[in-house]
Amino acid sequence: MCSIMGYSKPNADLAQFRTAFERTHSRGPDDIRIADTGNGLLGFQRLAIMGLSPSGMQPFSLEHNLLVCNGEIYGFEAFKQQLSEKYTFHSQSDCEVLLPLYQEYGTDMFAMLDAEFACIIYDAAEQSFVAARDPIGIRPLYYGYDKDGNIAFASEPKNLLGIVTTIFPFPPGYYYKKGTFICYLDIAKSLTICYDNIEAVCQTIHDKLVAGVEKRLIADAKVGFLLSGGLDSSLVCSIAAKKSSVPIRTFAIGMSKDAIDLKYAKEVATYIGSDHTEVIISEQDVLQALDTVIELLGTYDITTIRASIGMYLLCKAIHQTTDIRVLLTGEISDELFGYKYTDFAPDAAAFQQESEKRLRELHCYDVLRADRCISVNSLEARVPFGDLDFVRYVMSIDPEKKLNRYGKGKYLLRRAFEGDYLPHSILYREKAAFSDAVGHSMVDCLKAYAQTVYTDQQFEQMRVKYTHSMPFTKESLLYREIFEKYYPGQSQMIPGFWMPNPAWEGCNVDDPSARVLSNYGDSGK
Repeated sequence: MCSIMGYSKPNADLAQFRTAFERTHSRGPDDIRIADTGNGLLGFQRLAIMGLSPSGMQPFSLEHNLLVCNGEIYGFEAFKQQLSEKYTFHSQSDCEVLLPLYQEYGTDMFAMLDAEFACIIYDAAEQSFVAARDPIGIRPLYYGYDKDGNIAFASEPKNLLGIVTTIFPFPPGYYYKKGTFICYLDIAKSLTICYDNIEAVCQTIHDKLVAGVEKRLIADAKVGFLLSGGLDSSLVCSIAAKKSSVPIRTFAIGMSKDAIDLKYAKEVATYIGSDHTEVIISEQDVLQALDTVIELLGTYDITTIRASIGMYLLCKAIHQTTDIRVLLTGEISDELFGYKYTDFAPDAAAFQQESEKRLRELHCYDVLRADRCISVNSLEARVPFGDLDFVRYVMSIDPEKKLNRYGKGKYLLRRAFEGDYLPHSILYREKAAFSDAVGHSMVDCLKAYAQTVYTDQQFEQMRVKYTHSMPFTKESLLYREIFEKYYPGQSQMIPGFWMPNPAWEGCNVDDPSARVLSNYGDSGK
């Protein structure tokens, strides 16, 4: 990961900008550079992944235009070759192609990219800033306006505290220019429903996910893999192992007494021949990390916080004990193929509508979790299930085929990888929620701790002061109080609580864990 920041205020206070920008030093610990455009400031903190030499340091410049980008531009070599007759490239960085592309195509270039990115461009001719974010929001970007109406952008909300009045997530699939946000790609709106038979669908799922993993293995820095033992991360690791000439490095985490997934992660690691590491944590580790995790996330969402504690502690261990800089993860599969609660969808149209909603909001939940837990430990996250070509295809599959009519969730994905990718017992194993799979005792510990913080009377009195996303349990109040300590009055950054759809029969529950659903079954074993 890297960190970017831009502030469109002429004669902006450089010291204030630097202080705010350095709050995300861990995102880009290798180098920092701040440029004065004459009409505002542009900053970049580098974590070198592609093109490790100093020539890859940003901001890049071209004919007085400047650019900072936190991203991976897949297939940049083809762009480079196409542009090389007219432009001279000075580094091996994938992001260096963006300014020549902007010079040639303007804002039309954003729809041309196969990328995970957030970028800010200073357009010298327009004397203004342009910003954009990838269609899923895998790379973070936030914005806000200062008291004089000047816009500022940054990788994390903590960079904007004290500069802008209200902080908003930059909408995925949009670019900003001349005071206007313009959608350049909404995946859910650009679909043609695919009615292929199951055999053809599964083959295409297989081929596109393999391609999505393969392109994310390319890096000039060392690559590792988060392996929970669940279907999604296990498939990513298995595909990578097949593509690698040496054993890949996999990492799993669990509570000391009741981790569900450690044994399954080990089974997968043995099967694919990875160099596997286990990290064991205690209830004390969980409670000690809670404040830190909420501050780094910038959320009060229960699901996100629960799932982030294990991920943060695992990434912290990887950062402290290895020289790995890139981690592949299994996020986004649930939103595409369904999760325990989507078994309750009343029909295919409702399933598709819910999937589209979750996809649009992913940048505030699972994608946010992966980015922050990994980047705060000076690592880069790559998300194969978020590959644009793969997402487009899965979202286009006839939703009748994605409904759980097979007695097994995510059936299409499982069937697509039948063969020698994973043991059958893993491939068709029931999914456990990540926060629960780290150990049921972790969530139980958090709930029990929250009970000690507030009396029933205090809970009722304190929760009603939050009119937006009002806490509904003592645990949710605890998280909101910690959030407000770091991000006072900024709750609008998160749409609300990630919960099963309460309008569906069987889903109107008071806890986001799939453990409370009637179909959880063998997931916790």
